Amino acid sequence: MNPSHHQADCSMCGLEQNEDRAVVFRDPLWSGERVPGYDVPGWFVLRVRRHAERITGLDEAELAAFGRRARDLVAAVTEVTGAPATYLMVFGENHPHFHVLVTPRGEDVPADRRSGNILRLVAERADPESAARLVPEVRRAYERLAGTAAPTRPA
Repeated sequence: MNPSHHQADCSMCGLEQNEDRAVVFRDPLWSGERVPGYDVPGWFVLRVRRHAERITGLDEAELAAFGRRARDLVAAVTEVTGAPATYLMVFGENHPHFHVLVTPRGEDVPADRRSGNILRLVAERADPESAARLVPEVRRAYERLAGTAAPTRPA
């Protein structure tokens, strides 16, 4: 990815430097990966690889690929975690770079931590080691569900 397509002060753009072991997939347009600070096991971010704000900032190719990438990442996370619900959340206020947070919600999550309140689990259930251990399983499930071995770095 061309560094000129990134914004120096954008934390989502900074994920281009994320270690491969945190990455589920990367293609030329999208990346699915574990994000430091959101280390709840099973939580991943799907982000556009160039700096684009809001869904309205996506170009036609990014927009066309978004649905498939979101579907396949949600399916892989759901399969690996066995969650009865997996949320796909878009905010963009704290990190104005188009990305979605993929959060599986297990049966063990109490009612007052479901829906939008699931974000409270960031402080309550962060476990970086357990979160890291899920990445290879989610990567394998993603590759199978997407129908292709997804490269972690574009050629």
